[in-house]
Amino acid sequence: MSASNRLGDRLAGLRITPGALVIIGLEIGLSLIWLLSGPEARLKLAEYVAATPSNVFEHGRVWTLVTGIFLETQFIALLLHGVVMWSFVPTLERFWGTARFYRFFAVTSLVGMVAGISMGWVTGREMPITGLDPFIYASIVAFGIVYARQPVQFFGVLPLTGRQLMYGFIGFLVLYIGLQQFWELGAAFAASMIAAAIMTSKRFSPGLVYRRWRIGRARAKLSVIDGGKKPTRPRDEHKWLN
Repeated sequence: MSASNRLGDRLAGLRITPGALVIIGLEIGLSLIWLLSGPEARLKLAEYVAATPSNVFEHGRVWTLVTGIFLETQFIALLLHGVVMWSFVPTLERFWGTARFYRFFAVTSLVGMVAGISMGWVTGREMPITGLDPFIYASIVAFGIVYARQPVQFFGVLPLTGRQLMYGFIGFLVLYIGLQQFWELGAAFAASMIAAAIMTSKRFSPGLVYRRWRIGRARAKLSVIDGGKKPTRPRDEHKWLN
């Protein structure tokens, strides 16, 4: 293979996929409105966009569980999300297809939002749960399961496998959440990663369980023919004359 072909393959591997582009595009658009707004506008925007315990449980603004997914209030975090969504997450979409990738995004994001807001209601702290962080960490878990032995260059320096990368991020999150006592974020991240493991694992995947159940039902309705031959009708001796 020529050098130009190898370079083309590498560039093709870095191209963002349609589903990932839509997701990060929505986050960038909404987050830029927040970042470019003044303090008063941000307060008003937070009432109807950011997911918080009071917004959801007291004011009934359940739609913030969806809009909060696309709101990132920190510019540095927004840049990191863009890098991850451009270079890492598209691998999963190419493997699954866009439709399944969207389902994975919707389930892990919403599960993380609900868990984080519920933990905030329990602790009594008004901590908003915003951004793509729960989905991104869920994607890392999915990558560690699907590509467990795949070599990965972490930031182009540290050689790891997909499974080692997953365990490394889990360990980092445990330390970060425990030291900072961000129990609301911890609940959101943990719920998203558990949902990702269930959806991705062949042992616990609901889709595979349902398909196995359908195959079992179909097999129960089938009959086995002895010798692989269709049974023949008995010959009517009185029908024919010599």
